[in-house]
Amino acid sequence: MAEGMGRIVAVTGATVLARAGVDESSALALRIGGLVRIAQPDAVVFGVVNSLALENGDGAGIRLEIQLLGEVEAGKSAFRRGVSFFPRIGDVVEAAPDTDIATIYAPTKAASVRIGTIHQTRGVPAHVLTDELLGKHFAILGSTGSGKSCTVALLLQTILEFHPGGHVILLDPHNEYAHAFKEKAEAVSIANLHLPYWLLNFEELVKVLATGEGADRESQIMILKEAVLEARKAGGEAAGGPEVVLTVDTPVPFRLSDLKRQIDGAMGKLEKPEGARPYMKILNRLDSLMADRRFAFMFSNLLVRDVMADLLSRLLRIPVAGKPVTCVDLSGVPSEIVDVVVSVLTRMIFDFAIWSSEEVEMAPVLLVCEEAHRYAPENDGSGFGPTRASIARIAKEGRKYGVSICLVSQRPSELSATILSQCSTLFALRLANEQDLAFVRNVLPESAGGFLKVLPALHPQEALAMGEGVPVPMRIRFDSLPEDRRPKSHSAAYSAAWREDRLDGEFVRRVVQKWRRQVR
Repeated sequence: MAEGMGRIVAVTGATVLARAGVDESSALALRIGGLVRIAQPDAVVFGVVNSLALENGDGAGIRLEIQLLGEVEAGKSAFRRGVSFFPRIGDVVEAAPDTDIATIYAPTKAASVRIGTIHQTRGVPAHVLTDELLGKHFAILGSTGSGKSCTVALLLQTILEFHPGGHVILLDPHNEYAHAFKEKAEAVSIANLHLPYWLLNFEELVKVLATGEGADRESQIMILKEAVLEARKAGGEAAGGPEVVLTVDTPVPFRLSDLKRQIDGAMGKLEKPEGARPYMKILNRLDSLMADRRFAFMFSNLLVRDVMADLLSRLLRIPVAGKPVTCVDLSGVPSEIVDVVVSVLTRMIFDFAIWSSEEVEMAPVLLVCEEAHRYAPENDGSGFGPTRASIARIAKEGRKYGVSICLVSQRPSELSATILSQCSTLFALRLANEQDLAFVRNVLPESAGGFLKVLPALHPQEALAMGEGVPVPMRIRFDSLPEDRRPKSHSAAYSAAWREDRLDGEFVRRVVQKWRRQVR
């Protein structure tokens, strides 16, 4: 049993205050994040030290703020979260010995996997609860260089090692994750992806095809609405017969030539030539997209085929066929439509889950959204509205249909608080920006505030983990990944590259040639 380090002087709900003498031998055990035990007649209550201060500034004693975590009832050996027997004024506070720490962080009977070790005692493994983590959304937040990408790779690789039949879709804006998953990943990029334009709903088509602002843009939207509906009707019977319910959003194949014919026909009925401007803008935009190689994965002159089922099968990994992860490389997608591509993918994932919910079997899906603040910003006016709406819909309703989301961001203050609040588990790596720190504190329960005070001081490969996906809030030291299983780093090694003059004019010519051909 550890020596007493102090006594309780105040109890406020899940937070207690204790006082310890500075000359006590156990004072050396006092530190932020340290675990303490408080013996009760019917249980032993455990808590974590949130703050330390000299009492009254006179050096006569130390004041501890302790956040209660849970308890072990008398006669039982298992730790459980929550407190039934609250401490009383005058109860003794002790430093928790290693045996107690091992009990608190021991894996439960529920499915769990090891991801690292506990900061306080490196010999005690840290586990995440698989179903609670994946089934109720989670977020990974941290400054650039804090280890977010490695954390994502470690979590997914560890879980998939024990669950090889998983279905993970990873939106990868920098093409770094395919290197980490190698043979277990289906690498998707614009070089091998056919995402036909007819899969876009009307809002997404407007984003791609309508140009300009104000009344001119509104005119283009009205023209497109009628033309797209008629084009879909022309292709609808081939996709499913007369029983298909056709709207402007129905994902049935249609030909661009039919769309252009509808626009041309409507333009030909105009009485005044000056009214043709919005029609010509749409037609010119279509011609431009069809001629631009960057958009060939979406606007191609190939024969229009119904590839929807094949595309979903590939993205969702049904069947898994040894590749439970789909890495969607967004780095080559033209910047003006990358939000549209994300919108299409996230919307299709959720819609498929809804329409498959009545099936006997389910295929639970995890969507990992890197740089989530780009697609789900706090400001309604930022980004592309339908993309934000699709991700918000998954966050709010996805768990009912077997779709979960992992949000990854280095700028949490720019991420939608409403969407982030739907994440039941949070891994907070080092954060130094005050706006980001304040934001994270605001979206978490008040009881976690003191626990987050150490965020700016975390080392790389360390994180605070809290929520339903972990047994108790804890500071984790993540296990190390082998070099060949880490995400591909894009940081330039200046010290090596600048050591000597190795490049020549031929290097520049090769880059220019790829640039012009739009081939990486």
